[in-house]
Amino acid sequence: MTDSLTVRDNRTGAEYDIPILDGTIKAADLGQIKVDAEQPGLAVYDPGFVNTASCRSSVTYIDGEKGILEYRGYPIEQLAENSSFLEVAYLLIHGALPTKAEYEAWEHEITFHTFVHENVKSFMQGFRYDAHPMGMLMASVGALSTFYPESGNIADADNRHIQIVRMIAKMPTLGAWAFRHAQGKPYVYPDNDLSYAENFLSMLFKMSEVTYEPDARIAKALDTLFILHADHEQNCSTNAVRSVGSSQVDPYSAVSAGIGALYGPLHGGANEAVLRMLRRIGNKSEIPAFIEGVKAGNERLMGFGHRVYKNYDPRAKIIKKACDDVFEVTGVNPLLEVAQELEKIALEDEYFVKRKLYPNVDFYSGLIYEALQFPPEMFTVLFAIGRTPGWLAQWLELVQDKEQKIARPKQIYTGERTLDFVPREERWA
Repeated sequence: MTDSLTVRDNRTGAEYDIPILDGTIKAADLGQIKVDAEQPGLAVYDPGFVNTASCRSSVTYIDGEKGILEYRGYPIEQLAENSSFLEVAYLLIHGALPTKAEYEAWEHEITFHTFVHENVKSFMQGFRYDAHPMGMLMASVGALSTFYPESGNIADADNRHIQIVRMIAKMPTLGAWAFRHAQGKPYVYPDNDLSYAENFLSMLFKMSEVTYEPDARIAKALDTLFILHADHEQNCSTNAVRSVGSSQVDPYSAVSAGIGALYGPLHGGANEAVLRMLRRIGNKSEIPAFIEGVKAGNERLMGFGHRVYKNYDPRAKIIKKACDDVFEVTGVNPLLEVAQELEKIALEDEYFVKRKLYPNVDFYSGLIYEALQFPPEMFTVLFAIGRTPGWLAQWLELVQDKEQKIARPKQIYTGERTLDFVPREERWA
């Protein structure tokens, strides 16, 4: 048996033998299928890339049918339980877990680069008082390319490394300052005596105290959430980073494009939509009526189902456990009871089971963020901070992949052809 696909073109009767590699065929191989030499070859029409592989990657593995998520081969459950966000970031960037010496050097590098140039502070202070934190983050990350013009030399491995370190280190600073800006509070500088998550919490919430000491349970929960969001294969924002990065632009500009993609409500704003849904339901007694509304097409069940997962999102199970630690500190979010009952009913209802609608990562994450007193517009900023190592790992893989070309998809033209220009005197008469 040969790994190939035999295609018969019924227009011409010609047959073509197309190789199959890793469960795929090369789109370019379809280009040889044509009616005559003057016509363009066959192309694939695939809006949203629902069944098109754009790259080879060893960063993240997902099996949506079985509910499996692995970073560099390590199950997300083991990483969330036993690792830290910075260790996971090292794993994603370097492809292997660090030794003690490697981790200490990595942690020192990240910690050393948490501060940003004072002009970045002035740049962010120039935004309106009501500027959206994601818009501020997107702009400020893009602006970093002007502070590090050497970042455009992406062929140099050492240069790539320092830009990656800078971005992972500075992202919490920029995110926290966007949060403080919206509240009209002074920006807080990094405290490098704290861990990555603790430092972020300090920059968010420190007031007049000399040293901010965050609750260890809150810091651990936030660190876990960062791990769960660190990468997720070729999603919309990662595709944006790779597509823009394929022009060989600097990594700050490419990641800024990823933040722009994440800004959209279909990608990064789902957990806010879950909260709105839970508030509209209000209490457990209203859930049956809401479920019937979903079945009738009058309501939308937010936080259930996923483009990739056709099983329980493994990240949702971990976040559900993290809720307990957070609520132990903050008190239980009253919407948790509604969420748990809604999940219980949906998982038992044949309507949802048949459609493979299981809770995804957004179903419980919004409850934690709200308990930590984040406004909904900050939810996506937290997502972006966690996703940064994944974006950078994918970008790094892209720029070293000799098979990659500048992104330039085909189109199917549907407009007019060969029209005769009508002079304005005739058109305006």
